[in-house]
Amino acid sequence: MIDVVAGILIDNNKVLIAKRKEGKSMAGYWEFPGGKVESEEKPEDSLIRELREEMNIKIDIDKKFGESIYDYGNIEIKLIAFLGKIIEGNITLKDHDEYRWVDYKDLDKFTFSPADISFVKKLCIKGL
Repeated sequence: MIDVVAGILIDNNKVLIAKRKEGKSMAGYWEFPGGKVESEEKPEDSLIRELREEMNIKIDIDKKFGESIYDYGNIEIKLIAFLGKIIEGNITLKDHDEYRWVDYKDLDKFTFSPADISFVKKLCIKGL
């Protein structure tokens, strides 16, 4: 099983989502941005590193939001999500071809990668 982190980043009651670009795994699916946890790395540190590398932003993590385990057939991942906010930088996309700030009530209108769906449901039902 591979540990992966996701940032549920909030600004003015909207959530940042990003669409995976062609040529990447899960291309065309929306997700909460993040990436793989490297060995000997804490999940929080991994999320900070991944978003700096992939989106050129610095974030502040508020708290853990939840975990999701999903088996894609060829790989099983544990997705660990954290609530946070951008504190520095302008979004520059590397692994995504689009991003949006979306009201959490509208998240279910997008096609998310399977591992992210439990977080989408939780946000749509319980909110932020």
